[in-house]
Amino acid sequence: MKFLFRAACLAIAVFSAGCAVTPVAVPPVSVASQDSAGRTPLLLISIDGFRADYLDRGLSPTLKMLAEDGVHADAMQPSFPSLTFPNHYTIVTGLRPDHHGIVNNTMTDPVLGKFSLGNREAVADRRWWDEGMPLWETVRRSGLKSATMFWPGSEAEIQGHHPDYWKSYDGKVTPAQRVDQTLAWLDLPASSRPTFLTLYFDAVDHAGHSYGPDSSQVNDAIGETDAALARLVQGLRQRHLLDRINIIILADHGMAGVPRENSILMDKLVPIDKVDTVSLGILAGFDPKPHGQAQFLAIERQLEKPQQHMQCWDKSRVPARLAYGGNSRVPQLLCLADTGWRIATTDALARRNGKVSLGDHGYDNADPLMRALFVAHGPAFKQGIRVAEFPNVDVYPLMAHLLGVVPAPNDGHYDDVKDMLK
Repeated sequence: MKFLFRAACLAIAVFSAGCAVTPVAVPPVSVASQDSAGRTPLLLISIDGFRADYLDRGLSPTLKMLAEDGVHADAMQPSFPSLTFPNHYTIVTGLRPDHHGIVNNTMTDPVLGKFSLGNREAVADRRWWDEGMPLWETVRRSGLKSATMFWPGSEAEIQGHHPDYWKSYDGKVTPAQRVDQTLAWLDLPASSRPTFLTLYFDAVDHAGHSYGPDSSQVNDAIGETDAALARLVQGLRQRHLLDRINIIILADHGMAGVPRENSILMDKLVPIDKVDTVSLGILAGFDPKPHGQAQFLAIERQLEKPQQHMQCWDKSRVPARLAYGGNSRVPQLLCLADTGWRIATTDALARRNGKVSLGDHGYDNADPLMRALFVAHGPAFKQGIRVAEFPNVDVYPLMAHLLGVVPAPNDGHYDDVKDMLK
């Protein structure tokens, strides 16, 4: 109850003496609602791993207020695979992972080698990202400025440029500090103020992985993130900006519970040492070893037969609805776990000393448990409406329209989301 009271106070009565809210620094005069080009700013917020139905838990009053006063989608469908880096880059490029090249959180490239979220050198290498053009680069080419608070891709000089303002990811930066940095960018003089900004929160995703989506820890993370949103709302109100900035709050994917014992051990099914393992987890990928194509094809034929708790395909035979398999970075053999299962090996589990994620994502993007949040609020959006589920590629053309920039070629459809606008 103490937690719920604190969250409600932050959202409803941020200036009340009964709520312990750290004041947000305010400029001496109110901030103009437009940049030097006369355009309304757009703030894109990602709450990593915030499943669409988390909003119904009653733990996020600030988010609920923004949804009820703006646009709330039943859900937003992630692109396949429903993983963090592929979907964050899809949101800012409008391209599906097969088209923008970030096809997994862990992948290989014949020239660039290995990529993973924790590989700082790879994350900052533009060559992994240059198949897509993120919105901040389109904004720059339109003569506008951008700022990103920990958005995947922003640490690389994509198309030769960073956003105007950006930060290298640091998980120790608190949600409140992330909010304050975003507000500080909005406090800049009009000539240097960003028109497009992003803000990223990851506590909900971390809790979901560690403890499962139905855990008290996820509920706590939802409340803590909502408190950060309350801080943001407070800061925008103090600057007379809340109703003069367009805000989109979304997630990259949902989250499913994965019991500790639900592991598919690939080494028990096939001689896994005869292939190159690119990735394990929910979507596992395998390539032939040098001079081992014949052995690989035999293993592939075996795994493409019906398997318990997973389905495997050659990349050329992935179901068309997943829009996946054409990119050269997609491994030749893919195995997708059924929801609630993970793909591993005996050695991989041993290296983790029995520690596994009790929640995960990356599953079939049509699974309801992978559905993501979508809320929009601001002068461009209708008020108090609920819209049907739509694919996340549609967010990009919507944002380009809001910013008044010509979108790069993309897979989205503006006509499918334009009715949420006034």
